[in-house]
Amino acid sequence: MLRYGKARRRLASLCVFMLLGGCAEAQLIAHTAKEIKHAAEPGSSAQGNYKVGKPYEVAGVWYYPKVDYDYNQTGIASWYGPGFNGRRTANGERYDQRKLTAAHRTLPMPSMVRVTNLENGRQIKLRVNDRGPFAPGRIIDVSERAAELLGFKAAGTAKVRVEIVEGDSRRLATAALNDEASATAPKAAPAMEVTTASLDGSEVEPATRVDGAPERSPVSASAGAAPPEPDGTVTRAPAEASDIFIQAGAFTRYDNANRLRAQLSQLAPTRIESAMVEDRQYFRVRLGPVGNVGEADRLLALLLENGYSRARVVVD
Repeated sequence: MLRYGKARRRLASLCVFMLLGGCAEAQLIAHTAKEIKHAAEPGSSAQGNYKVGKPYEVAGVWYYPKVDYDYNQTGIASWYGPGFNGRRTANGERYDQRKLTAAHRTLPMPSMVRVTNLENGRQIKLRVNDRGPFAPGRIIDVSERAAELLGFKAAGTAKVRVEIVEGDSRRLATAALNDEASATAPKAAPAMEVTTASLDGSEVEPATRVDGAPERSPVSASAGAAPPEPDGTVTRAPAEASDIFIQAGAFTRYDNANRLRAQLSQLAPTRIESAMVEDRQYFRVRLGPVGNVGEADRLLALLLENGYSRARVVVD
């Protein structure tokens, strides 16, 4: 059982001690998804614009969008619909709560993800076309229709796994970039009206290429194929027994992780897990398991208010 009563004042003191003692050094590394917010931009394409975006900050925390075809994370999903239906998404589309779309903080827009409800095994593909969710402790916001198909509309949240679908995501990116290239390409004037005076030698400035994104190339016959869209097919995977944890931080040195573990152990059972990420070993400090999403939200809020801006909810 979590012990919140006297822990809040103690935790505040511990945070001051940690900052003075150097535990908040650069070795506290967030190698997991970052949370960021972008203003919506109008777009002329039905598919919206291809957009990765620059780093941005929400409530004092910086988040870093990037192309990541290895993305595979667990966490808590929520859904959104009423109040947002018909508004512009972050890449310029009109949001439709009955379509199979999702909001994610860092993945390119559009991208295709496979979302699995770990509680019932249901999984579907969704197209990412918006930024969010902006509530702490959430990994993805899905549309109302997606929540229905995944079986958690009534509950409001679910433990999920989110995986990028690389092939579909590349095709979506290519289609969106080709649409933009076609929309901005200069149109040929009628031959009878072309004069030397009209050929001023001006050039279209090359677009800056995002590392890992498809090249902006002329539309080819194969590129004319319709981009992939989620078809609403629900597949079943075995439901996984899973628990909810709060990950307070990840260190490259065990002694720093162990110091944090000892200081947070008054709040909940705390442990260190080792993981290899891009050929580097990290020591993750995790609190829990906690009993439910509400309890996880309360513990996460306590950590965030006391300066642990990298804390996040994970499901294992």
